[in-house]
Amino acid sequence: MDYYNTLGITKSASADDIKKAFRKLAVKYHPDKNTDNPNAEKKFKEINEAYETLKDPEKRKKYDQYGKDYQKYEGAGASGGQYDFGGNNGAGGGYARYETNFEDAFGQGGFSSFFEQMFGGGAGGGFGSAASAGRDLEAEMTITLQEAYFGTTRTISVNKQQLRINIKAGTTDNKKLRLKGKGEKGSNGQNGDLYIYVKVEKHPTFERRGDDLYCNVKVDLYAAVLGGKVQIPTIKGSPINIPIPKGAQNGQKLRLKNLGMPVYGKSDKFGDMFVKLRIEIPTKLSDKEEALFKELSRLKN
Repeated sequence: MDYYNTLGITKSASADDIKKAFRKLAVKYHPDKNTDNPNAEKKFKEINEAYETLKDPEKRKKYDQYGKDYQKYEGAGASGGQYDFGGNNGAGGGYARYETNFEDAFGQGGFSSFFEQMFGGGAGGGFGSAASAGRDLEAEMTITLQEAYFGTTRTISVNKQQLRINIKAGTTDNKKLRLKGKGEKGSNGQNGDLYIYVKVEKHPTFERRGDDLYCNVKVDLYAAVLGGKVQIPTIKGSPINIPIPKGAQNGQKLRLKNLGMPVYGKSDKFGDMFVKLRIEIPTKLSDKEEALFKELSRLKN
């Protein structure tokens, strides 16, 4: 048995690579999760045997030099919690008895604690009935820009459940909401989660960029030249009048503070609204208007 191949790693693998490979394979081949696979327990033991050697720099060095028989050259035993794979050291067909510290790979609580979390209580003692967590589920809902501004609630049906979803003010397009435990039911394990992706419809007037809103407003030539006021819409629904400065230029942007979208999770903060001026040039003039424009042109020249 090649320990590197057993863990699916190369000889240049780092200590972190070894630990990650062991955790992944230990979860995959744990007998509690493979009650219908008679080879899982054997594979599980081989994985532990390989990890016990490769995680220790000194043992790994001797293994690289002498191969599996490196133990003949090892004068001192290891320390840690016992894990007996059956048989005697050196006996044909048996597995050596290793001293494995599972906290090194699985954190505080070690092997038993980790597998209890993964497969349910009792995974550390004997191979009982398998437990598996429910799958995560995904759903999608669409709201208007106004609903994203004010916040809203929706009721959706997922996995035979009627769920009332609160959408906070300032929700952005593709916002991912997590409802813990509302996914698929587990088998003797915890339920999966439900992930809801919120889509925000495009608005015919406003373009959203982050927390800011952008819109275009038409301004007649006279207001652009002389200054004045123009009425514009707002995302709240009520229009407002804004001043147009004298000599306003086509494409000029006016910034209106705090008239954008609310900042998600911060109800007292808002983005800004940017109004882009579209100066309308008259296409038809009365005789008097034309005469006045000619007079203005003469005065300028």
